[in-house]
Amino acid sequence: MCHRPVPRHPHTASSPLEEVEQSFLGLARAEAPLTLPAHLVCDDPAEGAWPVDRIRTRLAHPSTRPELRSRTWCEVARRAHALGEPWSVVAVGMTIPVLRRMLARLSRPAHLERQEVEQEALAAVTVALEGVDAADPGLDRELFGAADRAVHRLIYAARRRGEREAGEPMTHLGRLCSASSAEGDAVTDEHQVLVGAVRARVVDLAEAQLIARTRLHGEPMSELARERGVSTRQLYRHRSAAEQRLARHLHRPL
Repeated sequence: MCHRPVPRHPHTASSPLEEVEQSFLGLARAEAPLTLPAHLVCDDPAEGAWPVDRIRTRLAHPSTRPELRSRTWCEVARRAHALGEPWSVVAVGMTIPVLRRMLARLSRPAHLERQEVEQEALAAVTVALEGVDAADPGLDRELFGAADRAVHRLIYAARRRGEREAGEPMTHLGRLCSASSAEGDAVTDEHQVLVGAVRARVVDLAEAQLIARTRLHGEPMSELARERGVSTRQLYRHRSAAEQRLARHLHRPL
């Protein structure tokens, strides 16, 4: 597929939201643009197929009825599940306008970079998209709810790190499973939760170390990605999936 070049802002390369946006617009503005039936978002039967960016614009318009929004989201999710790429990119790209508004309202600690918050939101949406019911008329709320919870967890963890201000040293993360041993190491409640989750096989040791090293110790995700030989985006998705399993485990009925 031949794509017409999409104008890029000189500073957009460092923005995860802009990277997804450029991929989305590339699909919408190609020589043979990716389209959806216009009847998903409008009532005019004379309309045929619209490029996905036009669909997204109408989807966000205040005049679009809720049932049309639900119908569109269900179709986009259905295609993402059934066809994979590039519809997975389209599905995530459809969330960008709402994610931008959501993140613009957030108050984040000064030491927490905007790029990390954006990547966290995108990872949560991507993971939630994989498990969402494509027939659920409220699936868009589920996607945005997952993003909202993820970024608030991130902000909370960043504030906790800031409050500790490089206080007393913690247990090295490679020793997570022995963190509860009586050797005089500093053990936090968060470490104990992760140890318990590993023992319960909710997460594996590598996942627990990933959560602990980035959430509790503030190690940059980019460094762990290089260490593990994967992309930063892939590692964010991996952490988000592990944290969602952990959250379900912690909130299960007793």
